[in-house]
Amino acid sequence: MAHAATPDPRDEGAEGPHGTGPSGTPYDTDPPSGDGEARARRRARPRPPGAEGASAPAAPGGCASAGPAGAGGAPVPRQAGPDSAPREGGSDHPEVGRAAPEDGRGRPAGSPGGFPGQPAGTVRVEESDAERERRGGDRLRFVGAATRRIARGIDLDETVLGLCRASVPAYSDAILVYLRDPLPVGDERPAEPFVLRLRRSDRIPEDPHPYQRPQADPEAVRQAQQAEAGTERTTSAGQGLSLLSTLADGSSTAAEYAEVEPGGPLAEVLRGVRPVFADTGAARAAFPELLGPQRQIPEGNRAILAPLRGRRRVIGAAVFLRRPERPPFAADDLLIAGQLATHTALGVDKAVLYGREAYIADELQRTMLPDELPQPTGCQLASRYLPAAETARVGGDWYDAIPLPGSRVALVVGDVMGHSMTSAAIMGQLRTTAQTLAGLDLPPQEVLHHLDEQAQRLGSDRMATCLYAVYDPVAHRIVIANAGHPPPVMLHRGGRAEVLRIPAGAPIGVGGVDFEAVELDAPAGATLMLYTDGLVESRQRDVWTGIEHLREKLTATAQLTRPGASAPLEPLCDEVLDILGPGDRDDDIALLAARFDGIPPSDVAYWYLDPRAQTAGQARRLARRALTRWGLEELSDSVELLVSEVVTNAVRYAERPITLRLLRTDTLRCEVGDDVPQLPRLRQARATDEGGRGLYLVNRMARRWGATRLSTGKVVWFELGLPLHE
Repeated sequence: MAHAATPDPRDEGAEGPHGTGPSGTPYDTDPPSGDGEARARRRARPRPPGAEGASAPAAPGGCASAGPAGAGGAPVPRQAGPDSAPREGGSDHPEVGRAAPEDGRGRPAGSPGGFPGQPAGTVRVEESDAERERRGGDRLRFVGAATRRIARGIDLDETVLGLCRASVPAYSDAILVYLRDPLPVGDERPAEPFVLRLRRSDRIPEDPHPYQRPQADPEAVRQAQQAEAGTERTTSAGQGLSLLSTLADGSSTAAEYAEVEPGGPLAEVLRGVRPVFADTGAARAAFPELLGPQRQIPEGNRAILAPLRGRRRVIGAAVFLRRPERPPFAADDLLIAGQLATHTALGVDKAVLYGREAYIADELQRTMLPDELPQPTGCQLASRYLPAAETARVGGDWYDAIPLPGSRVALVVGDVMGHSMTSAAIMGQLRTTAQTLAGLDLPPQEVLHHLDEQAQRLGSDRMATCLYAVYDPVAHRIVIANAGHPPPVMLHRGGRAEVLRIPAGAPIGVGGVDFEAVELDAPAGATLMLYTDGLVESRQRDVWTGIEHLREKLTATAQLTRPGASAPLEPLCDEVLDILGPGDRDDDIALLAARFDGIPPSDVAYWYLDPRAQTAGQARRLARRALTRWGLEELSDSVELLVSEVVTNAVRYAERPITLRLLRTDTLRCEVGDDVPQLPRLRQARATDEGGRGLYLVNRMARRWGATRLSTGKVVWFELGLPLHE
């Protein structure tokens, strides 16, 4: 009997420059060194004449030979390898009694590349030890590359994307990834009911000519050619294209949500943890529950359902799909699916925990910094904060703006050593301490001294730098004290930028160091830039080089504005951050910009009054004259009544001259100061009381009012809205 030519197993195992994935699918992994070249040289050797299509004696028993020749040239029969799917009836032996159809190269028809997945009725050949070893190495390399890609993800989307990109097209033609909704975090009890949500799906593009693919199944090629010729597909494999087709054209995919019924088939498969083929009994009922009853699954081991089990519980499932023209999944592919599912589930667990930590860090940092800056009279403020990196969202940098009595404002910027939760906590305590000290209206150097003591109480290694400044819009002056912080830069209205010369001082937490304050002019239209060292220091430059770069940047930005005008504050902050080049973000950055508008002397009225019984009447007359000069006669009655009540309270207890000041800005502000530190309290007077109604009138008639303790006494103030003029 004529015998088919024995194919060369080395020919069948030849692979391209990028290697092959499971079941012969190409993927991006380098082949073993020298193997591809050796096989190429063997294929290049000329065959003996007559080798092509030569016949051989029939194997014993009529079995078609498909293995290498044995001793004496007799062909050695092969058994099905571990990657071959079992035949119907449970027999693993090749069919006997008829010759296998052959392709043009002497291979059994329907066995593309020598890999499993042949249609029924073809001869299955046993793989040689070298071939099995090669394919085992391919699988190991694929699993290694895939798990590395999955492990790169640090958040949930990156992890799921890594699974999809690693699986398609090297392992499957399409993939569906379902995750629990919502995902439990750590030991958190999962929410009920158990709902899976389609997190991501991926597939290879639809191939308009599947029979031209190098790995195409010959039976699928024949069906595709018949379909193009107008004939009807009759095989069951063609009936499972609905899900893959909808994935390909993008019109629809599987159900977005799937509720897992307790004790149902899907719950049983998920509880089993191990991946299963769609053709198994348990999975056959679980797939409609997961994907929807209208979705058909490819038959013939072309779909795998792999549960995703994290550290404590099942958190989802992955569905791997192959088209009919591609060889079906083999038994070993279940092991690969299990590896991919395990690494993905652990990556999802890690990503969820990381997301929770990032959320806590963001919330902590946001609560430690001001929600919004105040808008004090005579000063405009803007700020920026940038963390060091996405993986270090918390740090010790902070800024603050604190309104003070007399329309003044305290500007604070500081930097605690480190980038951790501890640094953020220390920063929060120091910021709270600075706000408390500012409320006492202490001089800047005294504020830094008390901050230094507080840092020492928090621990011996609690180090920080801080710059504290107080701006007075009436006097157009600013007082600054520094504790080891980079000096501020002032941009004048004319475009000149200068680094302010102030004593550097020692950092907070050193202890036993005096701090010195400097008083400087703050002309109207000037902008003061306070910042942390992350803006000016990096691996590429030192602090002073960065400060000079900042000064030059401010000067260049000011040149772009019209002469005599100040650069807009918000865009100016954005321009300042542009000095950061790629890779310069070594530290978090806090930036506080203050534009000094000031209050013109013509809008200020100030008097010293002796504490006498006639002082209240004198204060009413002075306030009336000032309002007449400003054209605010409509407010005379209200202002005189409130001034009289507040001045009367001050005169009753004061021993030194009291002060009365009126400020006209967007509101009318009145301030009365005395040398008594006790703050007045609002209380409800009884019907029989002769006094105690002064602050009640102030509270009802004024837009805002308050009292602030000073180092020399206190200030009671109130504000009234200006009348609207047409």
